[in-house]
Amino acid sequence: MPNTREEYIRTLRDKLELWKAQLEKLEVQAALAKAEARVEYHEQITDLRHKRDEAKRKLDELQHAGEHAWKDMKAGLELAWDAVEAAFASARARFK
Repeated sequence: MPNTREEYIRTLRDKLELWKAQLEKLEVQAALAKAEARVEYHEQITDLRHKRDEAKRKLDELQHAGEHAWKDMKAGLELAWDAVEAAFASARARFK
């Protein structure tokens, strides 16, 4: 991860955009899936949206944190973002 606050925020924003694109792709796959698979897709998409939204809230907190506070927040943020990334990786593998 980047060392400066601005680089860190930029990296996290880029990751949010990537997750948005991945969600859109899953939504297309869900629309094309058979009925029984569609339910599973929608459950996974809902879960991923919640995780992405929580990550966005954490990014917002970081953006409003003071210069010194962001370093204290960094470790917790990285754990949360790693969990979201793992959830997206799992979904990509599951719905290939």
